[in-house]
Amino acid sequence: MCTVTFLPLNNDDFVLTSSRDVPFLRKKAEFPKKYEEDGIELFYPKDGEAGGTWIGSSDKKRLICLLNGGFQNHKQKKSYAKSRGIIVKDLLKVDDISLACKEIDLKNVEPFTLVIIEWDFHLFLFEFVWDGDQKHLRILPKEPKIWSSSTLYSDHIKEMRANWFTDWRETSEMGKNSILEFHHKAGVGDPKIDIMMKRPKVGTVSITQVSKNESEIDWSYKEIK
Repeated sequence: MCTVTFLPLNNDDFVLTSSRDVPFLRKKAEFPKKYEEDGIELFYPKDGEAGGTWIGSSDKKRLICLLNGGFQNHKQKKSYAKSRGIIVKDLLKVDDISLACKEIDLKNVEPFTLVIIEWDFHLFLFEFVWDGDQKHLRILPKEPKIWSSSTLYSDHIKEMRANWFTDWRETSEMGKNSILEFHHKAGVGDPKIDIMMKRPKVGTVSITQVSKNESEIDWSYKEIK
């Protein structure tokens, strides 16, 4: 699921926007709200089925956003040991994200990609990929970036979408409103592959945007009907 964009702004601020692409029959998620779990303050929209989340922040000054699949699409098993949305919540609570990603047990967990942002002292952007066999953790440059889920989009379509993102950057002001418009309108008029995706059984059901402005974290959440 998901199309995710990251925009760095001045003074270690950022905007991350996530289009959630899931089966239409999946139970509707709950709107984002504050939770306290294990003594940690979390903020996230709760998945209607597994109780986890695909995007959340915590008082550890951390934001994590999930995309299904690793580098390539994979053959899905009938069952897995743990929901990926629960792993997002687990990693929001840890003190050292790099150590936690190295030590976390992912045996029999479905492949995923995590976009992780931390802003304690300085802004850091991480990408954590579990391909089903190995973990891949890297620090990314603080540059605009787009991710498209490997379970829904081929390498060719990912490249097309990256080109749309590049074109948008060259013609638009980088900001909250303009990137929201990108998530609503970018594409070639083909709903199967446009950023606002719609196929017979799966499509974009919500758009979540999280932005940091100095010490303030702002959430925007919109269901797509």
